[in-house]
Amino acid sequence: MAHLKDIKVPERSPRRVGIVESDVRDKSRTVAVRFTVKHPKYGKYMRRRSILQVHDAQNVSRKGDQVEIAECRPISKTKSWIVLRVVKPAAGAPA
Repeated sequence: MAHLKDIKVPERSPRRVGIVESDVRDKSRTVAVRFTVKHPKYGKYMRRRSILQVHDAQNVSRKGDQVEIAECRPISKTKSWIVLRVVKPAAGAPA
């Protein structure tokens, strides 16, 4: 698909760091972005996560890797994020 080679990520686009949960699909990853939010009434901090479908053109990330992702134009129905780099490879993964 030639139209995917010229995906440009703006400098001001939102960036997140998450863990790859699935690398089964070709050029696609499922990434979990974890964060905490404060409960509006009780004030306790709760752990939450967002599951994002991410485009990985070179298939460089593997399950368990920590990756930096950035928002881009919609690539498919569910994918509008792209892998920028692998921050930290998974434990036990070949270097």
